[in-house]
Amino acid sequence: MTEKIALSVIVPVTERFDDVEALFYDYKRGVEAVGQSYEFIYVLDGDYPAVLSALRALIGKGERIKVIALAKWFGEATALTIGFAQIQGEIVLTLPAYRQVEPDEIPRLISALEGHDMVVARRYPRRDSKLNVFQSKAFHFLLGMMVEVPFHDLGCSMRALRRQVAEDLTIYGDQHRFLPLLAYRQGFKVLELDVKQAKEDAFQRVYAPGVYVRRLLDILTTVFIVKFTKKPLRFFGLIGSFVLAVGTLATLYLVVERLAFGGALADRPALVLAVLMIVVGFQMIAVGLIGE
Repeated sequence: MTEKIALSVIVPVTERFDDVEALFYDYKRGVEAVGQSYEFIYVLDGDYPAVLSALRALIGKGERIKVIALAKWFGEATALTIGFAQIQGEIVLTLPAYRQVEPDEIPRLISALEGHDMVVARRYPRRDSKLNVFQSKAFHFLLGMMVEVPFHDLGCSMRALRRQVAEDLTIYGDQHRFLPLLAYRQGFKVLELDVKQAKEDAFQRVYAPGVYVRRLLDILTTVFIVKFTKKPLRFFGLIGSFVLAVGTLATLYLVVERLAFGGALADRPALVLAVLMIVVGFQMIAVGLIGE
């Protein structure tokens, strides 16, 4: 009979990764300290021949590792989703393919899951440069302006969660960062736990301008999903009502100008624009009603 798996460890491999063998054994020591049967699932998000070769060598040594190699890049959220579909344990642990948190914090993370549905790690105190800390605070500040965010380090990829959370949540694109927020808004009990940041994670990170634009779009997408997925009329109705009101006021102004002051309406783009805004406003409200 095969041993029943209690803990499934998912490691998505994307653009950034450290020495595969050394990191695996560090993670293995932390996982074995939990005292439960486990499995490792590595999901390669694209073509990483060096990583694949190292994992095959570990499997050849008898390590319990399942490897899923995707044909091309799909994003870390997709890699996690595919990993979630392969889990056998009732507890799931997601770990980054690079050193971010000290591996000896893994038992604390799993223990904190008692009484909660999900536990997310928070690197505290941060060893990063002031630029990294500022970027993190700016990200959470922008997100907090639009939706309640009870977390301080959504960029940390070490998380422990119950199987039900992994099965109930759907993520795509770059929404892996917002997994704790989505779980929290779904009604799951989510705890943030302070953990020791790895020394190797303390280097200064500066990204290309396009990355910051994508992060902003990710924030807007997540806010829409969190706040308006179940109440689309609030979103479309609000915008539609504003456009409708502006179009109506503009039309009334033009009508009053024509009747009271003899102003001409012919060959005036303002009239066409005002009527168009009225039509668009009604259409957006209708879209919200249909979605509702």
